[in-house]
Amino acid sequence: MRLSALRRLVWRAAVPAARRAGKKKRQPLPSRGESCSALPARRGICGTWGCLEKQQVASGAGGRGAPGTATREVIEISRKALSLLQREHPTFKPTLSVVQVGNDDLGQETIRKVAEEIGLNIVRICLPHGYSENEIVEEITKVSLDPKIHGVLLHPMKESYTSKILNAVKPEKDVNGVTDFNLARLVHGDVHECVVPPVASAVVKLLEKSASTPLDGKKALLLGVQGPLEVSLQCLLQQKGVLTVSCPLEMKQLQSVIHDADMVVMGSTRPKEIPATWLKPEITIVDCSRDILWGQNSSVVQPAGHSDQIPGETTGELAVAMCMQNLVKISERWIQAQRYKKWNLHCLKLQPLSPVPSDIEISREQSPKAVDVLAREIGLLPDEIEMYGQTKAKVRLSLLERLKDQPDGNYVLVAGITPTPLGEGKSTVTVGLVQALTAHLKVNSFACLRQPSQGPTFGVKGGAAGGGYAQVIPMEEFNLHLTGDIHAITAANNLLAAAIDARILHENTQSDKALYNRLVPLVHGERKFSPIQIARLKRLGITKMDPETLTADEVSRFVRLDIDESTITWQRVVDTNDRFLRKITIGQASTEKGFSRQTKFDIAVASEIMAILALTSSLSDMRERLGKIVVANDKKGQPVTAEDLGVTGALSVLMKDAIKPTLMQTLEGTPVFVHAGPFANIAHGNSSVLADKIALKLVGKDGFVVTEAGFGADIGMEKFFNIKCRASGLVPSVVVLVATVRALKMHGGGPSVTAGAPLKKEYTEENLKLVSDGCSNLRKQVEIAQLFGVPVVVALNVFRTDSSAEIDLVCEIAKQSGASDAVPSSHWSDGGRGAVELAEAVRRAAKQQNHFKFLYDLELPIVEKIRIIAQKIYGAKDIELSPTAESQINRYSQQGFGNLPICMAKTHLSLSHMPEKKGVPTGFILPISDVRASIGAGFIYPLVGTMSTMPGLPTRPCFYDIDLDPETEQVKGLF
Repeated sequence: MRLSALRRLVWRAAVPAARRAGKKKRQPLPSRGESCSALPARRGICGTWGCLEKQQVASGAGGRGAPGTATREVIEISRKALSLLQREHPTFKPTLSVVQVGNDDLGQETIRKVAEEIGLNIVRICLPHGYSENEIVEEITKVSLDPKIHGVLLHPMKESYTSKILNAVKPEKDVNGVTDFNLARLVHGDVHECVVPPVASAVVKLLEKSASTPLDGKKALLLGVQGPLEVSLQCLLQQKGVLTVSCPLEMKQLQSVIHDADMVVMGSTRPKEIPATWLKPEITIVDCSRDILWGQNSSVVQPAGHSDQIPGETTGELAVAMCMQNLVKISERWIQAQRYKKWNLHCLKLQPLSPVPSDIEISREQSPKAVDVLAREIGLLPDEIEMYGQTKAKVRLSLLERLKDQPDGNYVLVAGITPTPLGEGKSTVTVGLVQALTAHLKVNSFACLRQPSQGPTFGVKGGAAGGGYAQVIPMEEFNLHLTGDIHAITAANNLLAAAIDARILHENTQSDKALYNRLVPLVHGERKFSPIQIARLKRLGITKMDPETLTADEVSRFVRLDIDESTITWQRVVDTNDRFLRKITIGQASTEKGFSRQTKFDIAVASEIMAILALTSSLSDMRERLGKIVVANDKKGQPVTAEDLGVTGALSVLMKDAIKPTLMQTLEGTPVFVHAGPFANIAHGNSSVLADKIALKLVGKDGFVVTEAGFGADIGMEKFFNIKCRASGLVPSVVVLVATVRALKMHGGGPSVTAGAPLKKEYTEENLKLVSDGCSNLRKQVEIAQLFGVPVVVALNVFRTDSSAEIDLVCEIAKQSGASDAVPSSHWSDGGRGAVELAEAVRRAAKQQNHFKFLYDLELPIVEKIRIIAQKIYGAKDIELSPTAESQINRYSQQGFGNLPICMAKTHLSLSHMPEKKGVPTGFILPISDVRASIGAGFIYPLVGTMSTMPGLPTRPCFYDIDLDPETEQVKGLF
């Protein structure tokens, strides 16, 4: 920062009083009340402190000539301000980190006493004298980034503290006001938006206190004052209407300059005799050469024949008090920053083309906002996001604690009719709806979507970022790796799988004593149980904490899990469609000593850890759920868990970043959370509870969070209500049910569709009969939603081949079936503008009375819960349990898992278990071939028929079209 312009040896003109009087005043934030007896929730810094200062003046404690020192006044005002702050936040106590190089104790006692009197915490950090500039910067940066530290004081401020070191302090924590940011704000006159250097504040306060008349129009000489102090003093004094000049002690014309001054501020540490004849009799002198904060302790520079103008005051002590006052002000700003803020969202413009280009062409045509800009627009704080490049960021869960008192917005679920190969477009509706709400109706809204698996992306389905002019961008980043959550799940899942087989091997090849000696090793002559081992001992009823005191029987129970290999349900996973991993043999190497077994791989998103990620509510809850994962039974029929294997902590470590939702944006610049991606057949098929909860706080009580359920309403929506809503405690406001004319035609008896072949004329020409017959599926899905007491809006995703008569027919039948509204939507071709009517319908539906209820009571037997879903949701006549299913149900009930919700695993292509049965099959018996449990995720999942958890690649997978341009690094052919 250049200071030369502020050091010219001429009297700097003050702002004329008349002009200052006419200047528009900065308005404080709206307050809750008029009284200053309690800190208003939304009062600005200026308003709160101004009120306290007025009270002090009224009580006779402040102003010119008032009894008591200026230091005492500042301490009292600061103490009262902190007390007011703590009325609303009783546990809050600001903490100042004092960082210094070396063990110089100058002023430390003063700093400690003043802080203690006001009620502040002090943390002192002493760095060795030999530290390099980079090492000092690194340590200061660590302190600045610590959320428990509210202010940082570099002390003493030796001249060796370079600009790089000073600017290592975050500006909002800079109690000394010496960062370039704060000085620049001060120079521009933003006194209330910056931290004012306390030494400069102390000098001005002393000048005001000693002056018999206002400072306006007086002349001040800054003698030997340099650096940030010179800049800040000139700015503060000029704002008071004071003419200022800076000059060095060696100046030849010093006598004339001093004689012309009304006030002198001494900043030099070198003694210099100034004859009394040079000074006016009424001149005021303030000495800041002995500045505690800057580490200067020279003798006072006194002109001959003059003494201190302000008896009993020292600039150093007052500056310390001002520094502590800065900390209280910073803390108040910090608390105000934690409050919910209105969005200031800048939406991106769309210019849809016809015909609509490919998804990736549309995505690349739009320039996304930097994700930190998006985060700031929706009220996220800088320390609440972790950047992953320019267009995506993780959001920290601390936001939930910050906004815990903020009311939730409206909660909208997008579901669909029974899927067909023709597609329904739930993702495009989800994205188009939030684009319409936010970019066109100016209503805060958030889309919460699942992360796509690499399996479908490179296999048959392709990407899952929406499509057309309703998609998440950049779509290639959305579809490929994103922030690595699925890879974290893969690593955690496979670590647990490795732990199972390793434990079986070691138990089969070692004695109890050998196992015990390895599990509880002798370290430095002593054995100790780890915390997870102590937890296992407690579960076994063993209360001994000394490893040397266990009996032989206790040792055996402790070291042997006795896993029954035939009951192992935990499989390895990989995020690739690989049919040849559906059945494998492991343990064939000679090192495994003949202990081989048959197992298989699942696709990564089918892992129970993915379901846990989607349903967890916090880091501690996730750790608890991971520990509850049942991987097998022991030979006595009791469950063996991840906690028994001692791997819970390691799994949590691998998942600690994956638990944070990823922030992205739509084509129109509206926010999106992408988090978790559980299968909708064997898991619940919904994005994460955490993403929904955070989004509901951010949108505000009148905003909307729109999330999507996998497959049809009979699968994803039912699981959303009965599983996800139970886990989250959230109540849905509206269901948006997505349908297309051509998908309804298939349900009405239309011909089969072959991938890659042109659509038959039944799907491209008007056919009201097929549409009418196919609406039976739509009618059934509306009825399913109504079972839960939630208003339903049908969104008809229109194609250019749809006729007006077909569109009108679907909307009419939907309303007759009980939907509160049915609306055609052209978001795919028109973006948010094409979904405005849908958005308005959703807003109206959200105002309707909501009678949400669960489908069944958790206390019902497992069989009864399965039967209720089969009959009420699928329309089955009854269920039929295989002997295996009956045996598993009995086992889970005996093990205490009977009160968990049910997550049915069945085909998504039909309401029944028969994929070829379109429309609304009736009178069938639903066969339950097996029943399994995801205890960590918290549900029982019955298998309807045969379910594959490892997809295979088709003859011509999507990867044939995917390539990379080596020069531009652009992905080609993704979708």
